[in-house]
Amino acid sequence: MSVIYLLISVSIFVAIVFFIAFIMAVKKGQYDDDYTPSVRMLFDDEIKTKPKQIKTTPEKKV
Repeated sequence: MSVIYLLISVSIFVAIVFFIAFIMAVKKGQYDDDYTPSVRMLFDDEIKTKPKQIKTTPEKKV
């Protein structure tokens, strides 16, 4: 039974640490960008390049 008390107290401690880390991230402005996620799907992720030209040799006449 004492193991359950230990596990509960450790899990509460870890939860508090993660909650404090989340609050610090919010205060630093990490989650302030509201515009980019809504527009991100409209932009192409691929870089478009020109297709390579295949060099052909002239055919020899017989």
